[in-house]
Amino acid sequence: MVVGARIELFLPACQNLKEKRAIVKSVIGKLRSRFNLSVAEVAYQEQWQRTVLGIAAVANEVSFLQQEIQAAIRLVEIHPGVELIAADTEYYE
Repeated sequence: MVVGARIELFLPACQNLKEKRAIVKSVIGKLRSRFNLSVAEVAYQEQWQRTVLGIAAVANEVSFLQQEIQAAIRLVEIHPGVELIAADTEYYE
């Protein structure tokens, strides 16, 4: 089973790309280390206050993947300087 998630974020405090990239790098690092997920910034790389993160995970149990993705989304929601706009999840067999 493979799961893919798309998380769209608003970064209200960012005034330039350097600030944005610091926050995005922090979020990606936390997701990779805590949940062992594959994460990348997939859209809006040149906009200061907006980004989309793509997440992928593989496991043999759907329930485990659902828990991991939901926990990852909660982690992103509480990260300082980040507002969650949307989170979409897709499952593939």
